[in-house]
Amino acid sequence: MQNTASHGANRGALWLPFTAHRQFRQAPRVLVSAKGMYYKDAQGQDVLDGCAGLWCVNAGHTRTPIVEAIQREAAKLDFAPTFQMAHPLAFEAAGRISALTPPGLDHIFFCNSGSEAADTALKIAIAYHRANGQAERSKIVGRERGYHGVGLGGLSVGGISSNRKQFGPLLADAAHLPHTYDPSRNAFSRGLPKHGIEYADALEKLFVTHDPSTIAAVMVEPMSGSAGVLIPPVGYLKRLREICDKHGILLIFDEVITGFGRLGASFAAEKYQVRPDIMTMAKGITNGAIPMGAVAVKDTIFTGFMQGPENAIELPHGYTYSAHPVACAAAIATLNVYRDERLFERAAALAPYFEDAAHSLRDAPHVVDIRNEGLVAGIEIAPGDGEVSRIYKVFDTAFRQGVLLRCSGNTLSIAPPLIIEKNEIDRIFETIRRILNTTS
Repeated sequence: MQNTASHGANRGALWLPFTAHRQFRQAPRVLVSAKGMYYKDAQGQDVLDGCAGLWCVNAGHTRTPIVEAIQREAAKLDFAPTFQMAHPLAFEAAGRISALTPPGLDHIFFCNSGSEAADTALKIAIAYHRANGQAERSKIVGRERGYHGVGLGGLSVGGISSNRKQFGPLLADAAHLPHTYDPSRNAFSRGLPKHGIEYADALEKLFVTHDPSTIAAVMVEPMSGSAGVLIPPVGYLKRLREICDKHGILLIFDEVITGFGRLGASFAAEKYQVRPDIMTMAKGITNGAIPMGAVAVKDTIFTGFMQGPENAIELPHGYTYSAHPVACAAAIATLNVYRDERLFERAAALAPYFEDAAHSLRDAPHVVDIRNEGLVAGIEIAPGDGEVSRIYKVFDTAFRQGVLLRCSGNTLSIAPPLIIEKNEIDRIFETIRRILNTTS
């Protein structure tokens, strides 16, 4: 029999991701609509979006060109298979994205999320070496406090212990570099921390126990978002690139968060002038309007697969909804908005104001560190000793006062849509200060 209960009366049916359900059910936070910089909650309150939804709504909510593109394509081509088939918008979306990626990363494989993009990138890296006659290269190196989604591959390479501990043994062929967070030398850094390039040298130290000829790839986020906004030290990414080149190891950048303007450039690879071999993306690719992810690979990787009989499937991998026509329409429309409104350039221009606003909290109660780059900031809060964590109190109180933030561990993450105005930046950080002033 059909369940006719209202969503309010049947909330127990929903199992939310990354949520403390028993705590949530005591006072649910429910969003019912959105426009521009604001959500509206179930009580009718406007909520300033301080974290671009979930790091993804870079152009602001319910943007008319994106909404209309989705509507048109859903009415024209609701679904098209991409196994041995294609449709026009798949070609167009891939071309538009490859025009933004670093030179040479011209081949785009579509999926549906950052998690799928991470697992896809790992499979491509391992399969490429096999196709290149180096089947012994099967190990992947990740990093402590790294986040590459929740697929088995990405979880194995990721280094956030709380995400891993419930799921038993993961993939065996994964090793981890140390994270780069060094508050003893870099606390309250503005932009890239000055100290820590030597953390990249830990890759060569791994070679004592892991023969470099067995390593397929190193996978890192240029800037770690979910681990609490960990900014790469000056020169760190370039050093990783040099070591990978020296030993024939592929370098994978997870740009799911850093892509599409978050740091004031198309991608972190562009901003830091370090070209990876493979790059993952999602979130801002469609402004969060439709699920989509993608993997960009350099020419030599793609052509490395193009061997053997012409009727052979070179990469036996994909998803039912890869390059979904409605998602492709959303991606193209999103890229048009970014271009027409020059939102990446706008983010770069706003970054100094945003940085000053973030660091104005340096003397606020309980603040132990502040990190920032582009339009993203992490405010590290001392843990507290109550049953309910201090960081949760700040997050929940801010929402009740009309500002949406993210909390990860003991870090408040602020990463608003790129359309934010200066007065809205002020409001976010003034709200945080006011709450900290009254939080034990």
